[in-house]
Amino acid sequence: MTPPAPLDDTELANLADTIKTWGRELGFQQVGITDIDLTDDERYLQRWLDAGHHGEMGFMAKHGTRRTRPEALIPGTVRLISVRLDYLPADVESAKVLGQPETAYVSRYAVGRDYHKLMRKRLATLAQWIEARTGPFGYRAFVDSAPVMERAIARKAGLGWVGKNAMLLNPKAGSLFFLGELYVDLPLPVDPPFEADHCGSCSACRTACPTGAIVADRVVDARACISYLTIELFGAIPEQYREAMGNRVFGCDDCQLVCPFTRFARATREADFAPRHDLDRASLVSLFGWGEEEFLDKTAGSPIRRIGYERWLRNLAVGLGNAPWSEAVEAALMARLSYPSDLVREHVRWALGRQREKRGRLIASQG
Repeated sequence: MTPPAPLDDTELANLADTIKTWGRELGFQQVGITDIDLTDDERYLQRWLDAGHHGEMGFMAKHGTRRTRPEALIPGTVRLISVRLDYLPADVESAKVLGQPETAYVSRYAVGRDYHKLMRKRLATLAQWIEARTGPFGYRAFVDSAPVMERAIARKAGLGWVGKNAMLLNPKAGSLFFLGELYVDLPLPVDPPFEADHCGSCSACRTACPTGAIVADRVVDARACISYLTIELFGAIPEQYREAMGNRVFGCDDCQLVCPFTRFARATREADFAPRHDLDRASLVSLFGWGEEEFLDKTAGSPIRRIGYERWLRNLAVGLGNAPWSEAVEAALMARLSYPSDLVREHVRWALGRQREKRGRLIASQG
């Protein structure tokens, strides 16, 4: 079988325009195309790693330059197609929940179904449509599933700039969106990178970070970040950060919620991202009462499943320790005091100590 003839410049330009149209038809809010030169981002990543800011996330270092050199990860790659997909559910009151210390706060990207399969499936469909136009070509789809510099790629593809909280920001959408990539061997024309930096003198994200994890502009020390502590960390949460965690039991959105550009974020049109099992507003006590089977059942198809039941209880215990005292909170913690996990028991003991102090102060005030 004779391979298809290479596309000329005009055909490649038309194809690039068509790819963006197809991307919007598939539900992506934006599609951009860039080359594979990530030299500046490679230097930034190495400085971040050398400083130890990645904590226990060994996967950030173990792949070497394959993360920053796409052709080393997927040989033959010459272009990177970057897409973004809004995830903020409608009618979700994030700030209100953060102000209710007895209510569990789950990062808004995780209150619905997992985004990985949905986005990979759509990227695969996009690749199939391209293949129908060009004939067989080399490609690989990624959605937070391999050593990929997704924010750097998105910036180079024109989707936004990297803000002071190290998140990709879009002037019309804030940062409440997912990113995905399609590595291809087609020499498509590239889009201009997003050069403007609209953060200016604003430092709202750095001020709002509960644990001071944003140690410099565009530099986050993961070891202090609540998202890292509740999701990536396997062991005990350092006591110095527990009180600052408040009711945040899976991830943290504070630096995004205070960003002025978040006001432009639009509610997602994806039904899969709608809250499930009241995870956008459930009480800490009710979630702490889930048995392991209930946890596995209710987190099926959810990003929360990846931390496992033990760390779920660990995180909730910290939230309960930070909650106002009540008989229900103290009883819930007492019920887990003999749980067969040193990790859980240690956090329950800490939380009980906090609750008993609050109860003592309450009794004294009523004296």
